Amino acid sequence: MIQGIGIDAVDLHRIKTLIQEKPKFISRILTPEERVMFDRLPEKRQVEFLGGRYACKEAFSKAWGTGIGKVTFQELEILTNELGAPVVTRSPFTEGQVFVSITHTENMAFAQIILEK
Repeated sequence: MIQGIGIDAVDLHRIKTLIQEKPKFISRILTPEERVMFDRLPEKRQVEFLGGRYACKEAFSKAWGTGIGKVTFQELEILTNELGAPVVTRSPFTEGQVFVSITHTENMAFAQIILEK
């Protein structure tokens, strides 16, 4: 049974500007393990990665029904499985499964989260 659905879109130009002008933004959004993945990527992929993770965490907060604030960016972690697909590895939703999908265009990152009991 679906407990919640959330979706979010992020402007990648805005993310690139934040990375350049406010580098602390990266650590505010990414967990230490996500940051390790981020640091290994070339600049263009870093923007897509951070935008995608930001969109995932916003989408989760919408599916959770609280918005960011009641759940923090650091309480949510999205890593990858052995095939490279995104997987939510940490969240306050412990009663079921969390499904995630991330996609990018040249200018936008989109994420969808489904919480299933």
